[in-house]
Amino acid sequence: MSNRHLARTIVMQTLYQWDFKKRPTGAIDAIIDQMIEEFGVGLKDNKTYVRETVHNIIDHLEKIDQTISAYATNWPIDQITVIDRNTLRIGIYELIINADIPAKVAINESIEIAKTFGGPSSGKFVNGILGAIYKEIKDKKDTKQTKE
Repeated sequence: MSNRHLARTIVMQTLYQWDFKKRPTGAIDAIIDQMIEEFGVGLKDNKTYVRETVHNIIDHLEKIDQTISAYATNWPIDQITVIDRNTLRIGIYELIINADIPAKVAINESIEIAKTFGGPSSGKFVNGILGAIYKEIKDKKDTKQTKE
């Protein structure tokens, strides 16, 4: 497992625990520390990535969750499993907010995390949502370039 994939996995596990415990924002750093200590052996170069990603997702949670709701129209956000919801949060953060991550990497990594930790249809669900978002982003970009 690559270090960045392991880091994303720790981000998902941190968000899962935070979300499951009713979002105790004051405890987020303790949750991150616990997850890194427990699962992050060899993660020394990506600890900053984990912390920044978790905090940025929480800081942009309203926008991210609105995006989930806009694309998962048949699934109210509170009815999406905790794993799928937080895997989508990572993918959407990396697609829309963190421009340093290539879109296809963000989508693929989220799908792999969903397949590993979610239910039998989690990978397809995450792929469908993130794929639709990517398509819209790409279409807007293409339209903008055509107008120029």
